[in-house]
Amino acid sequence: MTAHPTIVESLRQEGYRLTPQRIMILDIINDSMSHISAEEIHRKVQEQYPFVNISTIYRTLNLLKKLRLISETDLGDGYVRYELLERERHRHHHLVCRQCGESFAFEDELLKPLQIRLLKEYGFAADVDHFAIFGLCQRCRRGEGRGGVRKEGQHGAD
Repeated sequence: MTAHPTIVESLRQEGYRLTPQRIMILDIINDSMSHISAEEIHRKVQEQYPFVNISTIYRTLNLLKKLRLISETDLGDGYVRYELLERERHRHHHLVCRQCGESFAFEDELLKPLQIRLLKEYGFAADVDHFAIFGLCQRCRRGEGRGGVRKEGQHGAD
């Protein structure tokens, strides 16, 4: 598969060259079944271009992020992860349990009132492309999560 035509056209319109590495990075992000880290992208690119440096990956990711073609999200696992930002794709955000590490997607529509209020009250147009909110999931609040038994002194809100 080749990179999504909309993204390729966006790069061309901005005057950027479509190098094989850029197209491959776009393809890898597009084809990934979930969010993908720069390190994972680098490993996959090296399968065809063994001498590609990780700095090439980061420069390309920064360019794509600057052009708002991809989103960058820290899901709390020590890696920044990337995903395409296409209008056709289902926009979502994440609730990440800081105890068990479980991630739950939530609808983009929940953040619309926040964006409207920030604009109205502060004149600030927030870019909420991909968002992670950290807290405790229901299971961990009950002491049932993968993260183990609740420590003494912890209380759930249930």
